[in-house]
Amino acid sequence: MGDFRPGPPQLRPGRALAHTNGASGPGSPHRSDSRSPQTPRGARPSDPDGRLGTTPPVPGRPTSLLSLLGLLGLPALLFALITWQVVADGPLVRVDERLSRALVHPDRDSELLADLGNVQVALPVLLVSLVYVALRSRRSGTDRWWWPATAAALLMALVPALVVPIKELTDRPGTPVVPPATGYFPSGHTATAAIAYGAATLLLLPWLRTSAARRICVTVCAALVLGVSYGLVRRGYHWPLDVVASWCLCTVLLTGYVLLISRSSRRRSAGTPSSSTGPS
Repeated sequence: MGDFRPGPPQLRPGRALAHTNGASGPGSPHRSDSRSPQTPRGARPSDPDGRLGTTPPVPGRPTSLLSLLGLLGLPALLFALITWQVVADGPLVRVDERLSRALVHPDRDSELLADLGNVQVALPVLLVSLVYVALRSRRSGTDRWWWPATAAALLMALVPALVVPIKELTDRPGTPVVPPATGYFPSGHTATAAIAYGAATLLLLPWLRTSAARRICVTVCAALVLGVSYGLVRRGYHWPLDVVASWCLCTVLLTGYVLLISRSSRRRSAGTPSSSTGPS
């Protein structure tokens, strides 16, 4: 009430114009022209930030700064802190050694769990997922169907390229259970398991039809990574900080993978003409 403006009334998002020239009567939602009652998404005006002007917000908007800090900044900062403590032999290392002495109890179960982080076990799981997702994407006619699987393979190849130099630089000795040697920080087995099982899960999630199946997939992935981590510490193959540092490093890598794939998907969606628009 009281909204007096010169000129004809303007359409507003989410509202039907009841009183227009050509409407069948008061309260009728029919328009006087032949336009579709839904504006194609590609024809919507942009908001001040350059995003498609939709209300309420829709998926596909750039990740917020807070999310980036949480998924990238915090794990990276924690990894840097742990690495500094290991190199400087700081007080956190003393706590780590005491915790290891309390947790180490070599047995057959812990050894089997640790073996799940072997390349011979984790890599075939990722390869099967790569082939399955690539074939499904190609059969469905997805543009650049090869990109998610290729990016996951490159991510897996990045693990030794990062972990091995850090092992050389930190030169941390192993626990008293393992033969005298250095280069145990961070845990390569934990990183292999986290990236292989994590990337396989991220590849499969879009192709799982039900939320229950997706929850099961995520749960199995988390159980495998935690099982490997527990087995490595329990068996005495690694200090607890070795494992935690690999968690942080892999969180950064997997988050970067998700952002890369989502950005590529948004670009493809933006470049694809809407099917609701007519021929030019």
